[in-house]
Amino acid sequence: MNKPLPPTSPAITAQPKASAKAKPNWLVRKYGKRVLKQNIPLYLMFLPIMIFFLVFKYYPMTGLVIAFKKYSFIKGIWGSPWSGLSSFKLIFSNDQMIDIIWNTLLLSGLSIVIGFPVPIILALLLNEVRKMAFKRMVQTFVYLPHFLNWVIVGGIVITLFSQNTGTINHVIERLFGTTIPFLYKESTWIGIYIGSGIWKDAGWGAIIYLAALTSIDQSLYEAANIDGANKWQQMLRITLPGILPTIIIMLILKIGHLMEVGFDQVYVLQNDAVSQVSEVISTFMYKIGVQQANFSLATAMGLFESLVGLVLVVLANRIARYFGQGLW
Repeated sequence: MNKPLPPTSPAITAQPKASAKAKPNWLVRKYGKRVLKQNIPLYLMFLPIMIFFLVFKYYPMTGLVIAFKKYSFIKGIWGSPWSGLSSFKLIFSNDQMIDIIWNTLLLSGLSIVIGFPVPIILALLLNEVRKMAFKRMVQTFVYLPHFLNWVIVGGIVITLFSQNTGTINHVIERLFGTTIPFLYKESTWIGIYIGSGIWKDAGWGAIIYLAALTSIDQSLYEAANIDGANKWQQMLRITLPGILPTIIIMLILKIGHLMEVGFDQVYVLQNDAVSQVSEVISTFMYKIGVQQANFSLATAMGLFESLVGLVLVVLANRIARYFGQGLW
């Protein structure tokens, strides 16, 4: 009878160890395969958008190296010699640059402080209108300016406020015997700039808040009516808290564009009499970069503008997250 081999005998072959399974990637671990497969159509729909941003937004960012070079057309971007931070030193050593940055912050800050609440108020007012025919008519009138080019809007503004041929000055001259240089005084020019921007974009901005209002549960208003709450109380306790996340998102995006005063609006309305307050970063980059062909300095200004916007967005989002309303 054969004896069993001892455990230490070399005749015993070692059993193969079970091969370790490959760990799934972080997307699978976080969302699961089933969720990822269900969202494949959405990923395919998002693919053209991603390609658009990669080609037209991210790839052109390679041209930012011009800010650190002494750029020339003949040598091209990569053939031009490096200049280091000389363009940035020129920005912060020139008194005119400081004034331009201040004008940008002033006009953009006033537009946010004064103009940001207007679409919210307009949406709240339109939401209370019960006659649909009147509501559609008002919506048409307040949405229409958004589709007009700033050249057209600037022509309308000049037609209204021009000192010699303006409609408003004609009325003022008949009543008081004098005219007011609205477009040639710094204080009135700033008011016209902000007012024209509100008139053009307030109606379009109200669409976002009207869409947010439709997501509020109507049973909350019914319960408030039963409890005796009036319209003002319902707006403070139900409506505004219901659209607060949308308001926070829009405010963060607005703050991110604090350094980006629209070129079209300023360029159409500005004149030499108000150049002390109307010269902003966007118009300066056009005059220096396009008219004087100083692309390095213009690119440096654009890069500085974008970096400040990025910092402002991050700070605004951190503050919003502290109150539980962050964008990410």
